[in-house]
Amino acid sequence: MNISSSDSSPGALRTEILPIHEVQPPPTDDPFEWFKIKGSALQSSQHLLRAADALRTSKFPVAFPTETVYGLGADATRSESVQGIYLAKQRPADNPLIVHFATLHQLERFVSPTGQLAAGQQKGGIPSVYEPLVSKFWPGPLTILLPVPLQSPLAKEVTHGLRTFGARIPSSPLARLLIGLADRPIAAPSANASGKPSPTTAAHVLHDLNGKIELILDGGSCGVGVESTVVDGLSEPPAVLRPGGVGIDEIRSCGGVWAHVTVGYQDKRSLSAATDTSAPRAPGMKYRHYAPRAKVILLESDLSQEDAQEMLQETCFRNDSQKYEIAIVRTRKWGQFCGLGNAGSDHIPSINSNGHMNRYRTTSALPSSHRIAYNGCKLVDVQIGHSAEQVARNLFSTLRLLDQDRVDLIVIEGIPDSEGDLAAAVMNRLRKAAEVEFGHNA
Repeated sequence: MNISSSDSSPGALRTEILPIHEVQPPPTDDPFEWFKIKGSALQSSQHLLRAADALRTSKFPVAFPTETVYGLGADATRSESVQGIYLAKQRPADNPLIVHFATLHQLERFVSPTGQLAAGQQKGGIPSVYEPLVSKFWPGPLTILLPVPLQSPLAKEVTHGLRTFGARIPSSPLARLLIGLADRPIAAPSANASGKPSPTTAAHVLHDLNGKIELILDGGSCGVGVESTVVDGLSEPPAVLRPGGVGIDEIRSCGGVWAHVTVGYQDKRSLSAATDTSAPRAPGMKYRHYAPRAKVILLESDLSQEDAQEMLQETCFRNDSQKYEIAIVRTRKWGQFCGLGNAGSDHIPSINSNGHMNRYRTTSALPSSHRIAYNGCKLVDVQIGHSAEQVARNLFSTLRLLDQDRVDLIVIEGIPDSEGDLAAAVMNRLRKAAEVEFGHNA
């Protein structure tokens, strides 16, 4: 059964959520063969076919799940369709888009439709430098920068004048099936309002884009929780332009020129976006990203709980902070309420710790949340996990739920970005979201 919602503002669209949980090709199967044999008979397959038709013909983008986050897709060859992405998200016009393909064959046909190879290209038209990465990580959360083809069919809004574009083949069989059914290259950034935390559920998409798009495909929660890694193999040496689901150490393990891949991004939020007129080489490089409405303070992992308590006392519990609601988001070392919630604190029942309202109005409960009164403030304690995988999976949804609860300040315990690739991607997102950062390496 599909669910519709409408924004009451003038000119708003009627946004429909189309469940497609039934249409889940096994990861080991070819999704297109599976759909022909089994999937097309499922009731919700009509929702998938309707979305594929909208991608081919509509001027409004379609939201759909991938293995990383929900994407907002449009036919990358039609300007009207791609413009719909920028309009719905309120995305800066010079922020380029990643183009998604269903198969390597579809990508090869796109970049080399005549079959003629340029210097440095392997059979199929993809630069040979990418061969070890394509073999190891595709389909998957990796985006590669490719030269824009001569007489390119890409809409100009996809690249904003750049001579390269980002290409990816998602590992989600559902996403590849949708792209294959549409038979179009699909430009798709994350399906959120520009600058806000990325969406990992259909409810997150509805919260940001209700009344601005027509269709949301609901395939459940996304698994990875952070976007794809973006690499540039056309530069010397190659560079990682955005950390994500594939880590720099994994890339270096491919050997050759990739053994010397460099970091081509900044963790800190760009301070020059307002005056910098150059187009970023990849999404996530220039503008504020991943930030909730509330102010975010990040405490790096090199701080002890005692350091964190001192910072909280000096920064958060001043005379002008009375009646604030402060969320303490923990990962590994901190105790509950960062050790502040001891005797004398009055317990306040948690709003979100039990149950949930309408599925698409308030999403799943905050993980392990508790509330107390402390020093005239209300504290919300949230434990989002110990492993990098748990933190990545819960981070964006937790920031969104805390925004829904209208907390005033979010204090987050960081994790060591030196211990693994996914941890580095998580900390990159947190540093971009934070207005204030404390730590010996801050």
